[in-house]
Amino acid sequence: MPDAVRERLFSLQDPAYRDFLSRLIPTVRPETVIGVRTPELRKLARQLSRDEEGAAFLRELPHAYFEENQLHAFLISGIRDYAACAEEVNRFLPCVDNWATCDQLSPPVFARHREELLPHIEEWIRSGETWPVRFGVGMLMRHFLDDAFDPAYPRMVSEIRSDEYYVKMMVAWYFATALAKQYDRVLPYLENRTLDPLDAQQGHPEGEGELPHHPRAESLPHRAENKKPPLTETG
Repeated sequence: MPDAVRERLFSLQDPAYRDFLSRLIPTVRPETVIGVRTPELRKLARQLSRDEEGAAFLRELPHAYFEENQLHAFLISGIRDYAACAEEVNRFLPCVDNWATCDQLSPPVFARHREELLPHIEEWIRSGETWPVRFGVGMLMRHFLDDAFDPAYPRMVSEIRSDEYYVKMMVAWYFATALAKQYDRVLPYLENRTLDPLDAQQGHPEGEGELPHHPRAESLPHRAENKKPPLTETG
């Protein structure tokens, strides 16, 4: 069954896109990238989810190719039963090895089970592992910055200490988004400098020197300034 899915993936291969994509996911070995565009992967996931073929594919871990992991993420995201979905997420997270797969994994069913989701988020963040931590912060950002917001959540994120580039970038992304949605409650974390600094000496995990340009991280102080309520004109 997995070989049949792999054959279908290779039938959708775009070599030019493969070369382009390989440069965007430096934590993935280029020889494990097939080169399948995201709309095709989503379409295939919908097809597989209709029968036993999709369930069989989910049981096959770890995968050998980047697109197999992407497909796995899309299949999990389509699971409508919360308990089953959470179980599959926990099975899959140890196999995630790149930011794209981590961020594509976003089950809509989680939005309807926030109370049950929170203990998982706390566990992922406490794990200290790059991709579970990034995923956990991403889930806080997606589901707990609006009506479900609580000051404990940005505090949880602010206490993360990691040398991992992709964790630092997700923390920056979280606070940039939180600042736009919960300005008064989030601004103190920036003003009081309680966040783990984006240490340029750490560099990119696949290279040397300074961190590459990341507008979300660099714009945090500017967003704080720009989000200040306008002064009321008098006289």
